[in-house]
Amino acid sequence: MLKIHNSLTREKQEFIPLTPGKVKIYVCGMTVYDYCHLGHARVMVVFDMVQRWFRANRFDVTYIRNITDIDDKIIRRAQENNESIEALTARFIQAMEEDATALGVEPPSWEPRATRHVEDMIAMIRILVDKKLAYPASNGDVYYAVHRFPGYGKLSGKSLDELRAGERVIVDPHKNDPLDFVLWKAAKPGEPRWDAPWGPGRPGWHIECSAMGEHYLGEHFDIHGGGQDLQFPHHENEIAQSEGAHGHPFVNYWMHNGFVRVNDEKMSKSLGNFFTVREILAHFQPEVIRFFILRAHYRSPLNYADMQLEDAGRALDRLYTALKGIGVHDAVEIDWDNPYASRFREAMNDDFNTPDALAVLFDLATEVNKTRLPRDIALMKALGGVLGLLQQDPRQYFQQAGSTEDSAFAPEKVELLIQQRLVARANKDYREADRIRKELMEANIILEDGPHGTTWRRAAGLSTL
Repeated sequence: MLKIHNSLTREKQEFIPLTPGKVKIYVCGMTVYDYCHLGHARVMVVFDMVQRWFRANRFDVTYIRNITDIDDKIIRRAQENNESIEALTARFIQAMEEDATALGVEPPSWEPRATRHVEDMIAMIRILVDKKLAYPASNGDVYYAVHRFPGYGKLSGKSLDELRAGERVIVDPHKNDPLDFVLWKAAKPGEPRWDAPWGPGRPGWHIECSAMGEHYLGEHFDIHGGGQDLQFPHHENEIAQSEGAHGHPFVNYWMHNGFVRVNDEKMSKSLGNFFTVREILAHFQPEVIRFFILRAHYRSPLNYADMQLEDAGRALDRLYTALKGIGVHDAVEIDWDNPYASRFREAMNDDFNTPDALAVLFDLATEVNKTRLPRDIALMKALGGVLGLLQQDPRQYFQQAGSTEDSAFAPEKVELLIQQRLVARANKDYREADRIRKELMEANIILEDGPHGTTWRRAAGLSTL
């Protein structure tokens, strides 16, 4: 029985789908004006894990992750770069897809772009205006009238008075209330625009997810997710828009992953501790990064530090070491009555407790090291696959580059140096053999001599950012 911590009720609740055997999930995706950072990576990996678990439990999953391709930041960045908005967003959408693929993130069922659903947004705004929940202002913008929606604040757990006292709001003479938020922005010179009943302009940020969620999943669906930073005001505003428009619940379960911290400080560009996914991928294997993200519970803060990634690499090495010399096995049906599989399922059903699920994999790896039984090995790979882990051939895993420095020693070069070392040893030139071993060690390449020859692997990510 799966239980999910619902941000709306602030407690774990049994998951009961709106339609038996089916689950509809919407996750707020990226605003594509720059490369994805580690916070974006966490959202992608966490909710990829969530949809994988539903699929493992034979749910029919519809998973939506949107793309914001029109926004103040996008317009500003395009102007700074002297390029079109279309060229800017296309470039960073491609980069985002490359990052997601590297991290083993499966494509969502649909990945709608905001610019392709403006008509849906205009239709929802029209309903809100007709219901007096929104009002056109004298400056051409359209605002949501927060005080007219009785449930406003239920996701953040704050009253309107508390929100007014606690939030920094810019005084805008065009608003009836400082907490009112924009649904439609009047056109400005040089900006993209669409025709609407209130005049030409473009949608505000919050309305896009309400409109696209409804377009793909209906007026009422199962799960809405995103980063903790979106809980207020973005998701609070989505509830106000969707429930205000239709008069019934919008989402049953709200899920939010925790913040990312860097060396125990909140990740921030102003602090200079802001890392993009591709910067980290230049130093660590993609699967190590995925393992690092899943090693923490999704609701907990995730602290990034070089030593944390290096430790994650060594831990993942231990799992792959248990699979070494076995060969690649075909996928098998998981026997959930197996004690290890049962513990794994119990962990995942407890609000997607990936740390405990990974602990089961380490216990199973210990068993595999003892027994070398094919059924244990197949189960280990199958359970790992549920998390998007352990699907590489162990030799491939150990020999792929963990950093740009490591990549200077391509497999062909390593094999050549190993052959030169074997010749040196055969000629009793041990000084030369030791020199070659040392050269490889300095490149994070470890040689392992055995009765059947010399094999090699790269050490867990040891480079620093």
